Amino acid sequence: MYPSDFDIVRLQETDKYEGLRALNNHPLVKTVSSQRLIHRTLKFINITSNDSDVIEYGNFERRINNVQSGQSTNRHTSRKLLRAIPKQITYLLEADVLWKMGITGKDIKVAIFDTGLAASHPHFKNIKERINWTNENTREDGLGHGTFVAGVIASSSRDCFGFAPDADLYIFRVFTNDQVSYTSWFLDAFNHAILRKITVLNLSIGSPDFMDQPFVDKVWEVTANGIIMVSAIGNDGPLYGTLSNPADQMDVIGVGGINWDDQIARFSSRGMTTWELPYGYGRIKPDLVTYGSGVRVSALQNGCRSLSGTSVASPVVAGAVALLASAFIEINGSKINKEKVTPASMKQALINSARRLPGISMFEQGAGKLDLLRAFHFLQSYIPIVTLHPSYIDLTECQYMWPYCTQAVYHTGMPTIVNVTIINGLGVAGNIVNLTWHPYIGNGEHIDVAITYSDVLWPWSGWLAVAITVPSTSHDWQGIAQGRISLTVESDGAGKPRQSTVTLPLQAKIIPTPPRHKRILWDQYHNLRYPPGYFPRDDLRVKNNPLDWNGDHIHTNFKDMYQHLRNTGYYLEVLGHPFTCFDARNYGTLLIVDTEEEFFPEEVTKLKRDVEENGLSVIVFADWYNVAVMQEIKFYDQNTHRWWIPETGGANIPAINDLLYPNWGVAFSDEVRNGQFTLGQHAPVIFASGTTLTRFPKDGIVLYADLYDQGQELLEKKSGIPTLVPILGLLQVTNENDVEAAFNVKFHNEIQADQNGEKNVKDTTSTSGRLVVYGDSNCIDDSHLQKSCFWMLDAILEYTTTGYVPTVFMDESQKKHKTVKTTSNIEIGELPYRMKENHFSRHSKVLITNEPADSFRSLPLCTTPIYAVPVPVNESVPIELYRSQKMVSVGNTMSAVNSVMQDTDTFWLKRRVGGAGISTLQHLDTDIMAYDAKEIQEEYVIIHQWSYVIVIVIIMTVIVYLCSYLGLNRYSRRKRAILRIFGAIRALIVRRIPIQM
Repeated sequence: MYPSDFDIVRLQETDKYEGLRALNNHPLVKTVSSQRLIHRTLKFINITSNDSDVIEYGNFERRINNVQSGQSTNRHTSRKLLRAIPKQITYLLEADVLWKMGITGKDIKVAIFDTGLAASHPHFKNIKERINWTNENTREDGLGHGTFVAGVIASSSRDCFGFAPDADLYIFRVFTNDQVSYTSWFLDAFNHAILRKITVLNLSIGSPDFMDQPFVDKVWEVTANGIIMVSAIGNDGPLYGTLSNPADQMDVIGVGGINWDDQIARFSSRGMTTWELPYGYGRIKPDLVTYGSGVRVSALQNGCRSLSGTSVASPVVAGAVALLASAFIEINGSKINKEKVTPASMKQALINSARRLPGISMFEQGAGKLDLLRAFHFLQSYIPIVTLHPSYIDLTECQYMWPYCTQAVYHTGMPTIVNVTIINGLGVAGNIVNLTWHPYIGNGEHIDVAITYSDVLWPWSGWLAVAITVPSTSHDWQGIAQGRISLTVESDGAGKPRQSTVTLPLQAKIIPTPPRHKRILWDQYHNLRYPPGYFPRDDLRVKNNPLDWNGDHIHTNFKDMYQHLRNTGYYLEVLGHPFTCFDARNYGTLLIVDTEEEFFPEEVTKLKRDVEENGLSVIVFADWYNVAVMQEIKFYDQNTHRWWIPETGGANIPAINDLLYPNWGVAFSDEVRNGQFTLGQHAPVIFASGTTLTRFPKDGIVLYADLYDQGQELLEKKSGIPTLVPILGLLQVTNENDVEAAFNVKFHNEIQADQNGEKNVKDTTSTSGRLVVYGDSNCIDDSHLQKSCFWMLDAILEYTTTGYVPTVFMDESQKKHKTVKTTSNIEIGELPYRMKENHFSRHSKVLITNEPADSFRSLPLCTTPIYAVPVPVNESVPIELYRSQKMVSVGNTMSAVNSVMQDTDTFWLKRRVGGAGISTLQHLDTDIMAYDAKEIQEEYVIIHQWSYVIVIVIIMTVIVYLCSYLGLNRYSRRKRAILRIFGAIRALIVRRIPIQM
């Protein structure tokens, strides 16, 4: 038996939740959580075809032949040739340089939480302990996953060396051979790791469930005890917003994968984090990337094999950390060396030494590619400091600062929020004691900055949220505004407080406020997702990913839509609060997509006023909703012994109807339809598990399409024939003031339409906005996108912004759809109803928990930014906030960073965070710099010198022609002229092009 700090209790409830309430109210109980079946998956892809000892996951199989991003057929073939004679990753990352120095991982305790390891495996020298935490009676690895993870870290085989072959391995078997695990198994294993004083802990697993409170709390406790946790970021790329937990936590080193071409591997999950939604903005993750594609590691029994996935990338970093740690933990255990090996110091070393990959966003690569030797030299002279990630904010820098660099800041825009991670190397806990905003005199006054931050930096980290807006005095100003934020962190250490000050340079592009019709407001507040509730997928055909968990944000699974609209000239802003918290007069269109949340009654009232009086247009993209289908896709959880039933459908249609029907007589049905239709000359539009219109007022425009009844197929297990159903509606909203004016011009418009042969005449009399409703969002959602329909979104926006009905919606020559201008109200069937006795209110920000569906919470107050008091500085503005690390070369034996104390070098901290545009390293290796100079010279010869020769030849040819034309016909004179010309060319070539030896 091992010590534990929790108990598992099965409640036999007689009264609903009575026993649960009693436990929660007990003074000796901290929290009560449901025992969860761990949905954390092993993050690897088996790229070999003859390995039968490792199970391939079905959702990974289609990716096996395409594990790199952006490859062509020829390039893929060439990479296979490279893999035929692979270079060991340990040599590629230069671990052998440290081995020659006697640094091999000795005396470092490495814990591997995985599927176990055979005690007799020939690749491992120091297996200190193997413990089985599962319900199976074995400590062996039946899958091979735990074996290859251990091999990357500590294999001593010459064919596939691990990074730290002399490290002490502690094997924690937390997954069964069926890949099943429970939260309680992990909690017990984490407690034992703390007891064993583990140095490095690798988790090549992940889950989207960042709200499993006992698990997350225990991870914090583990790192607070000094254990460096490294975790795989996930294999759900290339989609954004697909990070896995615990890799997405600030105290954990989250690792993504790259291929041998130094490109982000297609399978590697992308940021941002979604913890902070809807109120804030996500953080940068992964922290860094390394090779995770086709890495050669230990096989299950013996020998080596090649595998891919962030399961491989994570132990690469964990092994590197173990190797680095062994260089600074000595027998005497001196305190200064212990300070070099903490979760904070190691993360700082990895981030500050990483090599940035060009043309790749920070939400894909983090700080960049692992550089083992640079990290070692960073730690050699390390003293405890505070650093920031990212170390600067430059909203103009593309592609690294995507999406910030794609849209400038302007007056009346929603705040642009940048979430910075504070890494506190001073101690496990700390707090910010001073924070100041310093705008640069001359341009810094054109932005306002509101700053919020963690009350306590624990464990080892915290967050700093910077909200940037433009004051009214700069509504028509255009240019670059700059400044810097200075913050001081204090932590207790060595018996007395110690402080570290760091600066955060800031740069933003300001433009005059765009015209209203070009501004789109995205409703983020009413999107709900897993975790914590069972919110199902939007496309019911997708079987292997039942949860909607990507955040539904314009920078996650709606990234491509966002980029398309930006390229079209629209400006998108995000509303993370109720509809009562924005001024409709600033926006042309409100975009409501795939919403699961309810609406406050005050929101319904305000939106009616915004549309009818303030001219705001509204676009709604809905999704399926059917109570019987929701019952059909339920599943039984063996862990909690209850059925998991969706909290709502793909969208909350009853809530959307409550918003639209009382105001404008528009409502969706509970039909679930599937199929495709064609508009104009465009590619077919895929309609994937969408809904139809059941109510629509007269004088609107409705598009019908032939679609299959997918709900009937799911419930009755039989296919039907497609039928014509209404799926798209366009409505010019009118108010009382518009009615009389519309009546007077109606006849005139009809005559004008007949004369001009037009079907899309604009009604210029209405001051109200327009409403467009469509039954499916999958064609603009990256999650399960088959074919995008961005062109249709463009047409919808053309209608909402101008009032003209695009001809693509009025083309009646197509057989797959028809467009009808309604002459009477559409009323088809009954309105959908809410599911009874579900747990939706537990996850709602609008409804009161465990109360009837019409019991609303108090409307939250709209947040007002509290701007930092500016303290202007008259300093030279840095030319560039980030200096490319390629400019600095690192030798194998040099001391990379001066061991200069803070009080003797005023630029010391700025070099650490890269904020002053000063190289991190002062001493440069002369031989390597000379080699770089030679390479530059050769490149200059090849690229530039021949261009000079070509230009000269062209000029001389023209001269010869002119000479002939002007009468230099005598042979001798022409011959002498030609000889002089070619002599000049020969002299130039000899002089400018060095002889290649």
